[in-house]
Amino acid sequence: MTPVDTTSLRAELAARLSLLYGAEVPAYTTLVEVSHEVNRRVLERDGAAAERLGSIERVTAERHGAIRVGSPEEMAQVARVFGALGMRPTGFYDLRDAHPQPIPVVSTAFRPIDRDELARNPFRIFTSMLVPEDRRFFDADLEQRLKAFIGARRLFPDELLELADRAEAGGGLDRPDADRFLDLASGAFALSPEPVDRAWYAELARVSGVAADIGGVTTTHINHLTPRVLDIDDLYRSMQARGIAMIDRIQGPPRWEGPDVLLRQTSFRALDEPRLFRDPDGSVSEGALRVRFGEVEARGIALTPAGRDLYDAAVVAVDQRAGADARDRDEVAVEVWRDLMPPTERDLRERGLGFFTYRVRDDRPAGAPPGSPAELVDGGWLEPEPIVYEDFLPRSAAGIFASNLADGGVVADAQGGAERDADWLAERLGRSVSSPEELYRAESAASLEAAGRRLGVDLP
Repeated sequence: MTPVDTTSLRAELAARLSLLYGAEVPAYTTLVEVSHEVNRRVLERDGAAAERLGSIERVTAERHGAIRVGSPEEMAQVARVFGALGMRPTGFYDLRDAHPQPIPVVSTAFRPIDRDELARNPFRIFTSMLVPEDRRFFDADLEQRLKAFIGARRLFPDELLELADRAEAGGGLDRPDADRFLDLASGAFALSPEPVDRAWYAELARVSGVAADIGGVTTTHINHLTPRVLDIDDLYRSMQARGIAMIDRIQGPPRWEGPDVLLRQTSFRALDEPRLFRDPDGSVSEGALRVRFGEVEARGIALTPAGRDLYDAAVVAVDQRAGADARDRDEVAVEVWRDLMPPTERDLRERGLGFFTYRVRDDRPAGAPPGSPAELVDGGWLEPEPIVYEDFLPRSAAGIFASNLADGGVVADAQGGAERDADWLAERLGRSVSSPEELYRAESAASLEAAGRRLGVDLP
């Protein structure tokens, strides 16, 4: 019997979750339809240039999801489930100090880390974990009650975890076991019909809506599932034309005439979803929660650490100018970008601000090539190709969270926070947490090394 490999498992689970989320949140299906329409328009308008940062097949299939868990033990189980799909913890994001609204979670993304695997299916799951020990959000009593609640639940059945371990160790599963794994995995992320304890949920919601969504229920669920679009401004307008309320703005870099970098994101507003609630007297009544929304993204070029420093400086400059300027924030952002950011891909590359791979051109000149990458590019021996940013921006994530929360909660800034970083997370997961920048750097270096071997030159 032909085994189902990890790549196929990843693609099949992504497709199942897309159907599941579309059934639970019908506006998501509209979002996907509009994304496809926008991508077709961009392809017709721009031709081959539309695929500069990924083939239309990849962009159309691309999804990133988001889930939330309550403890390191639950996060470690998530790592096992997605390890079966060839998805590794990548990046560490602390949203507890995020602007505009602190969120009491730390996060990582489970995704493929190999470029070929990303091309086959770039499914990602942005996974946030509550930090009950952080006194800025939770006092000692609430921490203990929250930990007890989370410790008493079971998000993932033992059978699912056992199948996940077998799939990761063996590179896949036979078809019957693969189907069982996919049934259990998609079921684990479905919205539960179990009544929500109204008083407990409300107590947590006074701290944070995200805390309530994580610790106020006995299961986890897909919080959003995100298609990729080639023109997010067109999508924003098109969704509004369909009568769907969007958040106030697109998060991330502004739209301008220069190169697209990092990540732009937006979403439709969280919708009231009917849920059952259990009241203190034991009775069950109907109500609604507004915690899930439909996010969409447009991806740009990955920036080097120097490029990220420049980007962060530009964001600060936008904040400062917008605070003292009556103009629209997006207009101010474009002005700042024109002042600070490189106007072309070439400037981005030559200033060492963006990550690129390099391939040897078939139409390269005859004769001995020069010895530096810049000379090889200028002389027509090498073709630089931008590396797509595959990861996330804490500020953008927090901005979308804040735009969709009815109440931002309370943060006691004078209290101490619990220290968390990538090393702490890796220790709890029992597996390394990759640095996105190191992955991009290694990919760029490997391409130069391969190009140098083909040309017979030693490239730094």
